[in-house]
Amino acid sequence: MPPIPEADKNLIMNIGLPILGGHLLMGTDAPESMGFRLTKGNNVYITLHPDSREETERLFKALSEGGKVEQELQDMFWGDYYGSCEDKFGVHWMFNCDQK
Repeated sequence: MPPIPEADKNLIMNIGLPILGGHLLMGTDAPESMGFRLTKGNNVYITLHPDSREETERLFKALSEGGKVEQELQDMFWGDYYGSCEDKFGVHWMFNCDQK
């Protein structure tokens, strides 16, 4: 990981708020130093937590078809298999699989 700029050290990387029905609202700051350009419409993602890498890859391929891959699926430093995309309708998706 590259060094974190001093101005970003007090930002939130990941926060979760459990709500009814076993659902979780999650949030993060989006610093420009990490390539984020916040515009109305790109500040909400739907996150899926598939049960397997195979299901993660199937869903990622289907939802990114005709859209734009933002981050290819890959093993991340927090230990999960992660990727993100924008579908052909402009909906943003994140995929996070914690199964090896």
